[in-house]
Amino acid sequence: MRIGGLPRPITIFHASVASLLPITTRFRFVTVAEKAAKSANVSKLGDLLVDAAIAKTLSKPGGIHELDKKGDAIPLSEELVLRMLRRGSLDSSRKLEFFRWCSNRQNYKHSACTYSQVFKVLCFLTHHHHDDILELVATMRRDGVALDSITLKMILDGFIRAGKYDSALEVLDYVERELIGSSCFSPDVYSPVLVALMRKNQISIALSILLKLVDSALLSANSENVVIPDAIACNEVLVGLKKADMRDEFRQVYSNLRKTKLYPMDIWGYNLCIHALGCWGELSSVLGLFKEMKERNGPFEPDLCTYNSLIHVLCLLGKVKDALIVWEELKASSGHEPDEFTYRIMIQGCAKSYRINDALRIFSEMQYNGIRAGTVVYNSLLDGLMKSRKLMEACNLFEKMVDDDGVRTSCWTYNILIDGLYKNGREEAAYSLFCDLKRKGNGFVDGITYSIVILHLCRENWVEEALQLVEEMEGRGFIVDLVTITSLVIALYRRGQWDSIERLLRHIRDGNLVPSLIKWKSAMEASMSSPQSKKRDYTPMFPSISDVAKVLHLTSPDGEGAEDAKQFSDEADEWSSSPYMDSLANQFASESSRGPPPFSLLRGVRVLAKGEDSFDVDMVNTYLSIFLAKGKLSLACKLFEILTNMRVNPNSYTYNSIMSSFVKKGYFKEAWGVLHAMGEAVTPSDIATYNVVIQGLGKMGRADLAKAVLDKLNNEGGYLDIVMYNTLINALGKAGRFGEAVELFQQMKSGGINPDVFTYNTLIEVHSKAGLLKEAYNFLKMMLDAGCAPNHVTDTCLDFLEKEIERRRYDKASILRSETEDLC
Repeated sequence: MRIGGLPRPITIFHASVASLLPITTRFRFVTVAEKAAKSANVSKLGDLLVDAAIAKTLSKPGGIHELDKKGDAIPLSEELVLRMLRRGSLDSSRKLEFFRWCSNRQNYKHSACTYSQVFKVLCFLTHHHHDDILELVATMRRDGVALDSITLKMILDGFIRAGKYDSALEVLDYVERELIGSSCFSPDVYSPVLVALMRKNQISIALSILLKLVDSALLSANSENVVIPDAIACNEVLVGLKKADMRDEFRQVYSNLRKTKLYPMDIWGYNLCIHALGCWGELSSVLGLFKEMKERNGPFEPDLCTYNSLIHVLCLLGKVKDALIVWEELKASSGHEPDEFTYRIMIQGCAKSYRINDALRIFSEMQYNGIRAGTVVYNSLLDGLMKSRKLMEACNLFEKMVDDDGVRTSCWTYNILIDGLYKNGREEAAYSLFCDLKRKGNGFVDGITYSIVILHLCRENWVEEALQLVEEMEGRGFIVDLVTITSLVIALYRRGQWDSIERLLRHIRDGNLVPSLIKWKSAMEASMSSPQSKKRDYTPMFPSISDVAKVLHLTSPDGEGAEDAKQFSDEADEWSSSPYMDSLANQFASESSRGPPPFSLLRGVRVLAKGEDSFDVDMVNTYLSIFLAKGKLSLACKLFEILTNMRVNPNSYTYNSIMSSFVKKGYFKEAWGVLHAMGEAVTPSDIATYNVVIQGLGKMGRADLAKAVLDKLNNEGGYLDIVMYNTLINALGKAGRFGEAVELFQQMKSGGINPDVFTYNTLIEVHSKAGLLKEAYNFLKMMLDAGCAPNHVTDTCLDFLEKEIERRRYDKASILRSETEDLC
């Protein structure tokens, strides 16, 4: 500091202090390191000043043009670009402008680090910059800069979060050659790619990528270079395959992933595979996965979703009795509480298998626990009650559903009511309800409602009214499907009204269905009229089998199942949270060679035409029903032969229809041949197959085998519906086995199924013809007390019963008169 231009004098105090210091401290030498540090500080200060100047320029409107003017003065480097991209005071658009400005400089080229940093900036706002990201990816590839796995994963994750699946797939196209099969990429790279493909419904592309990765993993000897996507991506692919019903592809992916032993299967994956494989009938695989979950323990311990899937699978495959035991086990010892889905699954399974008492008990427990029942639960209960001939209980439940609980009804609810009223002999009430719902609008009726009413009108021979409903159905915009057409065409053929068929076809709204029917009919008639070789005509279509017991495999001893149950009961772990499930898993693990389940609760779906070129099994079944309704068995068999020659696989309805016609004609050996062919081609069987078999055995007088078939049905998880009970009671009664028939009658009532008019008519008839008039009269009294309305068959049975009573009285009177004359 200077005072008046002269140096400030040093005071005596300062001089004295300086003289006291050592001489080494008075003269300071600067080292090389200190010079470098000082230079670095100066350089850092310069960098800060440059960064601030660039940021200030970019923040101004048109700032990028100011940079053009000072372009040569700015010392561009990778460090400078990275610092600007990491600067928090600049928004993403300004950083992108600066990055592009740097790209146009002649003496500068971006590196992988700068590209990675700019992608990191843009991926946080992918929905704004997805086009910019794609452009930069293309520029990066053109400049020959490699895209590393971390940056690629960041880009793909950003696109997926923003829902830009097309952009994610476009990035995949850019790097496909470098990505697929490259060992330098992390497995995490493929996961978002597969997720994006599945959510874009590109199942085939995702499947091919995953199979390539899995196959390379199976062939690779070095496990360190194996690339397998994470569990989320693999589960996403499996979910897509399940929804698309791609069974073979699902099993291929599942088995290959398991073979690699690197598949990071989580509890979601276990539950997914249990549900999918169970729906496709692979019970042994399902129970094997459950057993594996119990062995791994920890985070893989079965949860409520696992139990829900297991109970659903058991109900689906007809093992409702086992499902009820697992249900009780779930509540008692698993540590989980049933939720809404658990109750719904159990009620649906019990209602479908005619265990209506169990379904009502579970429904009461559901309400007691405070869980609100939805429309699906009420529909299942209504359907079960209607099919069990519990009409009053069904009507009371419907009132509770609407008035007390306020549950919203659906078209399906009203379809159940209308169909149930028809089947319970309340035709007028059903048609009146249908007319009331029509007046309320399309929200209360649909195409299935019309189809139900048309079917019952055709059965009652009200064909003209059915045709009017078809016209009305088409006017409301509903599709006339093959089920409706089949019902009408059969009725028209029976009455010989050929002209009405053309009227029917004019009122079909589906544009593809009419030409399909006409073309299919002409092709079928041409095929059936074409000449066949005589050698082939004399070749039987089905083998002639006299012993049906061999076809049904009724030779196994009765005590085998009980011994197996006792063995598994002894092996169960009493400390396990699921001892019964453990025993089931051990049982099916020891029987891993068994095939698909022989019985299923799956129902058929309504069929539609598949196009003009279709020669499918649904169309065959339509015309097969027509021929069989007219009694033209030879034409039906020839149509079946055409079907098999064209390699179209028949389904259970096809086999059941032909077998039923053979039984009605008395061709039992041929019927068992059809059953044998069905066992080789179609699994599992349904309840209609067993009904036909027992009907045939009853006509043959083999009631002993009918009882064995019943035992086989129960062992395979089947159930007895009211038609099956009536068929069995008729077969046993006509064979003179009245005790067993009455026992089945009592079992039917205790199981929650109310006997209908056919049940009582059968019991009255067989007891009357056997001379057991008192028992026949008792069944008549039971029928009237139950409120079951008689029909014309009942009148015939009563006429026969009255004649038998009169004959008995006459015989007694004749005997008494004869004895009196002898005494005289």
